[in-house]
Amino acid sequence: MSFAITEDDLSGSDVRALLEEHFAGMLSNSPKDSCHFLDVAGLKGPGVTFWTIREDGVLAGMGAMKQHDAALGEIKSMRTAVSFLRRGVAAAMLAHNIGEARTRGLSRLSLETGSSPAFEPALALYRAHGFVDCPPFADYRPDPFSRFMTLEL
Repeated sequence: MSFAITEDDLSGSDVRALLEEHFAGMLSNSPKDSCHFLDVAGLKGPGVTFWTIREDGVLAGMGAMKQHDAALGEIKSMRTAVSFLRRGVAAAMLAHNIGEARTRGLSRLSLETGSSPAFEPALALYRAHGFVDCPPFADYRPDPFSRFMTLEL
């Protein structure tokens, strides 16, 4: 498989559809007040870089990183299109995020995700790439519906 990962401006209809699927998925598995995904305006905000991953031009997934400061990056809004599940899309996007964080000289890459069973595949992926549980970071607060993980770079 040959995936191409590029920075994206979020204007494509396929990207918007995958974002809507992502938002709905988060809201169906966690209470609204415990969902911390960035909407489209947030993904276009300062310090956020958004990427898409495609195979032969077809959208396979997306991911973003928010740089909080010179040391801390946060993985945001990773999602794989349903037709590409279990084909390595999420692992490729995660590796891209980690590589980008290292290129930027960050010392830590963290994330917040859900704690329900629906998030187990994502948690397993993060663990397989060296992420470990950590306390809330940045502006997050303890929440029984959230899991916080970090990777020292």
